[in-house]
Amino acid sequence: MTLQAVADAAEISTGYLSLIERDKAVPTLTTLDRIARALGTGLDQFVARPQPVDCVTHAATRPRFYLGSDQIGYERVSAQFPGAELSSYVLTVAPGYHSERVIHAGEEHVFILSGKMQLWLENERLDLIEGDSVHYASERSHGWGNPGKISARILWTGTHDIFSQRQSSSS
Repeated sequence: MTLQAVADAAEISTGYLSLIERDKAVPTLTTLDRIARALGTGLDQFVARPQPVDCVTHAATRPRFYLGSDQIGYERVSAQFPGAELSSYVLTVAPGYHSERVIHAGEEHVFILSGKMQLWLENERLDLIEGDSVHYASERSHGWGNPGKISARILWTGTHDIFSQRQSSSS
């Protein structure tokens, strides 16, 4: 596939896809998932899929992974089980990181554990600090970043689990 074809299918610009390809930009998991689908594969081709074990997650054995070297660290704190609708991660976000804006189905709740975060919700910028939280419909255009000088730790919970098993369109 051409860069243009993948970008069109993933609904992102060719310039942004080129930056991702050259490791000059770090996409959100939502965007990485759209790129994977555009390529006819799953997100687990790019990052290891967290494997469910039971309803408890233990700090020492939780799946952790990073995107963009160490710009964003993900630690899955929710368990996976049939019928589960929520997914939760503790994100460690490097200073200066800013995501692209995305829109997708579901809702999200974000709680700032430490550091600072800026959230762009449509045309509004929300400045959040430790202890602040925000809950919004993901169908609203949103993007976020860490404007601080230290890494931020964020508890993210949402109904959009990109690691969930997808039904094939022929089902």
